[in-house]
Amino acid sequence: QVQLVESGGGLVQPGGSLDLSCAVNRRTISLYTMAWYRQAPGQQRELVASVRSGGREDYVDSVKGRFTISRDHSKNTVMLHMESLKPEDTAVYYCNADPVFGPWGPGTQVTVSS
Repeated sequence: QVQLVESGGGLVQPGGSLDLSCAVNRRTISLYTMAWYRQAPGQQRELVASVRSGGREDYVDSVKGRFTISRDHSKNTVMLHMESLKPEDTAVYYCNADPVFGPWGPGTQVTVSS
């Protein structure tokens, strides 16, 4: 069964940046659209960014121009660069395919606060 392990979260001040990483085990990501999702307290999980196997990227409007998703097939890893972070970006961030292809990993907490 596929395993997803996210890392890189933390506490950052508004306007700061973070780099998230997702290691995918037991499934080769090269054929899939991969995505980052987030879930804020009391909110439903939402897809924030995706990248197709050919490289096309899509973003939810609230993160356009601030987040950049990328993938490294040699490392079977998906990354998310986040900058100009806002308090409303606070959430647990998860990676998975789009559509989802396996159980959710533990996620990584991102807290944007002064």
